Amino acid sequence: MEAESIESLTPLLQGADQWSELLLLLPLLVALEAVLSADNAIALAAIARRLQDPTRQRQALNLGLLLALAFRMGLIVAARWVLNFWPLQLAAAGYLLWLAGTNLLGSGQDEQGTAVAGEATAHGSPVGLRGVVLTLAVTDLAFSLDSVAAAVAVTDRLWLVMLGGLIGVIALRLTAELFIRWLALYRHLEKAGYLAVGLVGLRLLLRLALPQIVLPEWVLLLLVGALFLWGFSRRNADLPGEVNP
Repeated sequence: MEAESIESLTPLLQGADQWSELLLLLPLLVALEAVLSADNAIALAAIARRLQDPTRQRQALNLGLLLALAFRMGLIVAARWVLNFWPLQLAAAGYLLWLAGTNLLGSGQDEQGTAVAGEATAHGSPVGLRGVVLTLAVTDLAFSLDSVAAAVAVTDRLWLVMLGGLIGVIALRLTAELFIRWLALYRHLEKAGYLAVGLVGLRLLLRLALPQIVLPEWVLLLLVGALFLWGFSRRNADLPGEVNP
């Protein structure tokens, strides 16, 4: 979910004809992108976290989001075609649901033992940088389909939509690195993030299957907000029997 997809911003974006108005709107867009891209950022953080080395994690985020930016720009240029090409949107919804399902089922074991051991095994296995970079870019592309379609519907100014896409990628880069640290601190955060990913996938699927049903944006925002409150509700150090390093 991104700032361009919020209907209440439509008059602001449509009225941004002058550079002075845009400069006033820009900080709002940056702040909103940082908050609203949390569901995307946590998925990207969890993917990058497969690389145990922090240096390689940062490198993967840099390269993956650079590739994601190229994908977004191409998506924006082809947005009118994308709006009418339902198989691509179905593929994006399926990918997000698959991403959420496989990770939730994979971590749905013993919360104190098996899941931690599984994470250690994943980190200990050879994970290729190229594979992580490509996965990051594809994941962001799946998230971007809905927001780019909404942005193009809001304004026909291509440069403004591209600027929004650039701001979104920058916000993702900053928040994803924060989430990598938080994932190690908060017990339920990764699950909350993947549940939010599943919600985005379900919304895409619902729009394709039942376009006459329009889910209000505030409902999704409320659900995602509740998930993240739960995600930050318990630190790893609070687990019984766990010893602080």
